[in-house]
Amino acid sequence: MTPDPFAHFLESIQALITGGIGLAESLMQPGWRQYQMFILLGLALVSWGLHHASGSWLQNWVRSREGWSKWQLRMVVQVKRRLGLMWFAALAGAVYLVMQNITWPSRSYLIGIFATLVAVWVCIAFAARLVRNRPMRRLVTWGLWIYATLYALNVVDDVSAFLDSVALSVGDFRLSLLTVITALVVIGLFFSVARIISQTSAATIRKNEDISPSMQVLAVKGVQLTLYGVAFFMGVKAVGIDLTGLAVLSGAIGVGLGFGLQKVVSNLVSGIIILIDKSIKPGDVISLGDTFGWIQTLGARYASVVTRDGKEYLIPNEDLITGQVVNWSHSNDFVRLDIYFGTAYDDDPHVVRKLAVDAASGVDRVLSFKAPVCHIVGFGDSSVDYILRFWIKDPTGGLTNIRGNVYLALWDTFKENGISIPFPQREVKMLDDSKLALSRITPEGPADGG
Repeated sequence: MTPDPFAHFLESIQALITGGIGLAESLMQPGWRQYQMFILLGLALVSWGLHHASGSWLQNWVRSREGWSKWQLRMVVQVKRRLGLMWFAALAGAVYLVMQNITWPSRSYLIGIFATLVAVWVCIAFAARLVRNRPMRRLVTWGLWIYATLYALNVVDDVSAFLDSVALSVGDFRLSLLTVITALVVIGLFFSVARIISQTSAATIRKNEDISPSMQVLAVKGVQLTLYGVAFFMGVKAVGIDLTGLAVLSGAIGVGLGFGLQKVVSNLVSGIIILIDKSIKPGDVISLGDTFGWIQTLGARYASVVTRDGKEYLIPNEDLITGQVVNWSHSNDFVRLDIYFGTAYDDDPHVVRKLAVDAASGVDRVLSFKAPVCHIVGFGDSSVDYILRFWIKDPTGGLTNIRGNVYLALWDTFKENGISIPFPQREVKMLDDSKLALSRITPEGPADGG
């Protein structure tokens, strides 16, 4: 009859607790176990002192250096935080090796265990820095620390048997807790490798100037999707999970996600369409409703639009496909702007047009090879109305400010040349009493008929 893994695990835990109690009792009595604990406490105090001394020296040494990159400074910070553990692992390891050669091996057993555990913990802490996501990094760190501790205590097989006994069985499909944990670890490792490869590939693609910005984004997204997909399926296969048993369940989940995530899928598809047809690309200046700015990034779900006042709008990709978007720099960066003004009827319109063109041509950002033009557009109640048109090539620099500069140039030019800018005026005439009474008499007689 096959033994129950859960019962075997409980027996192992009970034996471990009993051994721990016995170890605690032995530490209270004079002997080499107690001596080893005193040695470990002494090493901890020495390591604490060395941590502060070497940490101050390392900090001063780094400050004397120049031109270090950010990743080097981050690495120095991580080393400084763990100097105490590194000193303890080194000193404990040295004491363990010395005691192994000059006395009985059993008299340095605890020192060897602590030296090994601390050294492994330090290595895990540094290796976990490869994981960028902070919650995931903590999960990986604690998981590896727990495994290293269980391995040092020689209880890995018992814990594995217990975790494998906790399982979900559906027909021929069996999914145990041990399989899930193993799958998460393996897939996490594959994802880390995929992330490093994708970052390297993305940097290479972005450096290629022969590829348009929109195609660069599409290529980077395609590489990331492919690498992460391959990493997931390789991790699942490496663990030994048979995906055919989950075909029906995954189909039901897919239908539910299809109904619940329609907008998300729509935005994803819209983002792919935008990248393929190149209608909008990073750096373009667009207007969407009351939002005016330039495309900062194109994501899988939204586009980041930065306005002149520093606000960043996250516009869903679906709105860019279904709504009316004004792309000021779709085919080129040239943008024509119009401003309206009026002058008095006493001013010669030929002179006004020439002065307006000269004033606009002298403003920074106004293109000279696309010369400004000025036309009469109507005769108003109190002024002759004009339109002044000019071109710029940098809409990201703003539109309101360049219009304001052209208006100021017109104002200064008109002041220097005596051109007046009229404004609506009304004349009010006050009639005296005799004229007011006379106006009340009609040709047929008095207004009251008398």
